[in-house]
Amino acid sequence: MVSKVTDGVKVTVMTEFQPDYSNPAQDHYVFTYKILIENHSEHTVKLLRRHWHIYDANGTVREVEGAGIVGLQPILEPGEVHDYVSGCNLRTDMGKMSGTYLMERVIDGRHFKVIIPAFSLVAPYRLN
Repeated sequence: MVSKVTDGVKVTVMTEFQPDYSNPAQDHYVFTYKILIENHSEHTVKLLRRHWHIYDANGTVREVEGAGIVGLQPILEPGEVHDYVSGCNLRTDMGKMSGTYLMERVIDGRHFKVIIPAFSLVAPYRLN
């Protein structure tokens, strides 16, 4: 589990390898990640966009950018928490992801980026 706070917004990430959906013989590895977004600031914030960098062990880099998260643009009042689960497939059994959320401070429309800390995607058998 990794966490990072940017402008009062804390992002925590937990990952899990999904062996039932993976097929190593065909270089297909599936990981899920749960993200917890906590608003520790004094302002209501809205998550507008996400921007991911996805790396595998072969050196392949992918970028994913789009509106919201899993079809939502959550609004978090001070002290509120939003969590969601999403997934990523890689061609290797190890990789990593990192990124940013574009947030808006609702009171004045100010945009700011919140860092999603880099996290590892590793099949458990690689840890032995």
